[in-house]
Amino acid sequence: MKKYLSFFKLRFATGMQYRMASVAALTTQLIWGLMECLAYKAVAEAMGGRIPMDYTSIVTYIWLKEALFILFNTWAADNELFAMITNGDVAYELCRPVSIYSMWFSRTAGARIAEALMRCIPVLFCAFLMPRAYRMTLPVSGVSFLLFLGTLLLASGITVSFCMLVYMLSFFTISPQGWRMVLTGAVGFLSGNIIPLPFFPKKYLSLLELTPFAYMQNVPFRIYSGDLAGAEVSRCIIKQIFWLVTLMLAGVVLWKQAEKRIVIQGG
Repeated sequence: MKKYLSFFKLRFATGMQYRMASVAALTTQLIWGLMECLAYKAVAEAMGGRIPMDYTSIVTYIWLKEALFILFNTWAADNELFAMITNGDVAYELCRPVSIYSMWFSRTAGARIAEALMRCIPVLFCAFLMPRAYRMTLPVSGVSFLLFLGTLLLASGITVSFCMLVYMLSFFTISPQGWRMVLTGAVGFLSGNIIPLPFFPKKYLSLLELTPFAYMQNVPFRIYSGDLAGAEVSRCIIKQIFWLVTLMLAGVVLWKQAEKRIVIQGG
């Protein structure tokens, strides 16, 4: 376990070096977040407030999404891992006395958390200073905040596990670009990154709740804002645990299959 923690720390420390990139992204996140708040405010006013989520909850959801943008965006994958798979450098990884899946999982999680920490603090600081109509609110209760942190950890694990599936599938294709474009594009829409899931038609939402996408950012953000509460929270946590275990097992199985058939430079 210590060796995988070392990979996590190493990748975390590497990610923390790119401070200026995070500062440059701050302006984009704030402007985009404000634009979304304005758009939903216009929708709420046009519909007389009869929208699936309370407007205040939507604003908080938007700012959390912008603050933790890098944590849940599956397109922000580790390009070095894709390069290793396509150019044969994965051979060096195979020489290490470690599990490839666990090592890559650790480094992917470390990189995402490092970048998320650098971005979220300034974004949240600014979000709490916005004019009242566009200002992020505090969690509805201390219990909600603790549940938010727990489900945030599970949601992050599900996202990383899904990225690991994309890495493993890349062993079975000539180029990983196809898998990346299709799968990451679908996740961006189906996980609530573009439109909060309560805005989906109910018949589609019931189907979506059978997939792991509904238990990524959708759950912790809605718990924090108070849009998700009561027994529904417990059910979501159970489903998060189920999907985390399922995706990790699927990734390990795919790696075992890839390991049997991997060919590097004709060897």
